[in-house]
Amino acid sequence: MGIIGWIVLGLIVGAIAKLIMPGKDPGGILVTLLLGVVGAFVGGLIGKWVFNVGLDSFWSWRTWLLAIVGSIIVLGIYRLIVGRTGKAAKGG
Repeated sequence: MGIIGWIVLGLIVGAIAKLIMPGKDPGGILVTLLLGVVGAFVGGLIGKWVFNVGLDSFWSWRTWLLAIVGSIIVLGIYRLIVGRTGKAAKGG
């Protein structure tokens, strides 16, 4: 899958991850979509390392599942890191 495919997939799964994990994100929807691109990459790495499969085809269900899982992981980590930083800055 080419770089444009990765970016498009990441933007879409970033929105899907946001639907699965609703709530207020520091940074807004743009950051969430960018995290989706990173999450698609992470999902591809997880697939390669754990299951010995990658993100081969844009229309493969395996590609979408791995990318969504990766995006949820990245979004969750982002919320933990930025959420703690935000609370510490506010004194809470």
